[in-house]
Formats: sequence, C-alpha cells, structure tokens
Amino acid sequence: MAAVHDRMGRIWRAVIFIAILACTTGFDQGTKDWARANVTSAPQPVIEGFWDWELAFNDGAAFSSFRGSQIVLSLVAGLALVVLGVTAARTRADQHLKRVALAVIAGGAIGNLIDRVRDGAVTDFVRWKAGGHAWPIFNVADVALVVGVMLLIIDGVLARRHENVRTG
Repeated sequence: MAAVHDRMGRIWRAVIFIAILACTTGFDQGTKDWARANVTSAPQPVIEGFWDWELAFNDGAAFSSFRGSQIVLSLVAGLALVVLGVTAARTRADQHLKRVALAVIAGGAIGNLIDRVRDGAVTDFVRWKAGGHAWPIFNVADVALVVGVMLLIIDGVLARRHENVRTG
C-alpha cells in the first residue's frame, strides 16, 4: 500500500509541476502575443515616468548579450530544461517550494525558447524606469526566471535554518 501511495504522490507532484510550468509558459506567450499586436517600439506610458510598454526583439541573451547565437542559446535552454526536469523529479516529497521554483524557471525558459525557435528573437515589452535610470526591456518569462531563482534562494535559506534547528 505504501508503494502505491508513493507512486500516486510522485504522479501528483509531476502533474503540479507541469501545470505550473504550463501556466507560466502560457501567460508569457499570451502577453507576448498581446504585445506584438498592441505595443509599438515607441514608449507607451503605463505609469508616467516609471513604467512603459515598449516593443523590442532581443536576438541575444540577457541584456542583449551573445547576439546572433540562436542555435547555441536554444541548445543551452534545452539542456537547462532537461536539468530542471531531472532536478524536480529528484526532489523529496516535502520540497514543495523547490519544485514550484523549478517549474516557474522552466516555464520562463520555455517561453523564451519558443520565441527563439519561432521568431529568431525574444519578444520583450516591459520597460521600468526610476529617475534617470531605465532597466533593460523584459517580458513575463524573464520575471518568471528571476522569481524562480529568488524562490530557490529562499528555499535554500529555509532548508539551512531547518537543518540548523534540527542539529543545533
């Protein structure tokens, strides 16, 4: 009976992982479709002086580095997705936050990978500014990657605290 329960738990964890990944990817792709249809390359203020819609196509990696390396970037993203999936599959049943973080990161990676394969560039459309500083234009997949990494850091800190309490 315990083996059946464990198997059902693994299946349920995989379903939740895939659902989070699919929602993240779907939200990213939906917002990019909206941006390509409604946003121009000229800044369109959302909150004057702080937030603009501004359409851009990034054929590089983060902050437009590695421009023109679509095949290499796509292969790296594909490899990262395999590593994320294997890592998630190897998590313990109690590592919920870690699996959520990995699913969000994977969803963001897939969102940008779809753009690279389909369009040869990633669609970006959010520009944040403060004073004289403007951050690089980004998209929902980029946010998912950052949030996922932050969740992994939080999970690591919490795990260390728990271990210190247990062994302390």
